Amino acid sequence: MTNEHTKAELTSILSEVKDQFRTIARIQSERADLVGTGSVLRNRVTVTVNADGTVIETKFGVGIEDLSYSEIARAVTDAAQRASEDLARRNAELMEPMQNRRARLPKLSDLIEDMPDLRLPDPPKPSLAPPGSVDRAATGPAEEMRYDDVEDISAQPERRITDTGW
Repeated sequence: MTNEHTKAELTSILSEVKDQFRTIARIQSERADLVGTGSVLRNRVTVTVNADGTVIETKFGVGIEDLSYSEIARAVTDAAQRASEDLARRNAELMEPMQNRRARLPKLSDLIEDMPDLRLPDPPKPSLAPPGSVDRAATGPAEEMRYDDVEDISAQPERRITDTGW
C-alpha cells in the first residue's frame, strides 16, 4: 500500500514537472515576441527595444528639427530607458503566472527539517548615468555576498601541539 502511495506521489510530481516545462516553453515563446516602446518630447522621439533590450527602431516625429543635437541625443537616451522600463513591465506580467505557481510550491525547509531556505541576494541596480559622469557611482569591488544561516569557519586553523613527542 505504501508503494502505491509513493507511485501516486511520484506520478503527481512528474505531471507537475511536465506542466511546468510546457509553461516555460510557452513563456519563452511569448517572451521572444515582446517589445518595449518609449516616447519623449510629445512623441518627437520614440525608441523600441526587443525582448533582449536591443534597440530595434528609432523614430523622429514632427518638430525634431527644432531640437539641438544634444537635445536629440538626450531624448533618444530617455526614450530608450523608457522602452527598457516598458519591456521590464511586460516581462514581469508575462512571468507573473509562473511566479505565482512557484510561490505555491513547498520551500526546502518544508521538505527537510532544519534546512534553511536558500535565496539569492538582490542584484544592485545599474546606474543610468552616462559613462564618465559625476553622477555615475564609482564601481569598486563587488560587495561580498553574505549569508546569515551558515557556520563561520576561520580561514587560519588554530595550531596546537597536543603531543610533546613531536
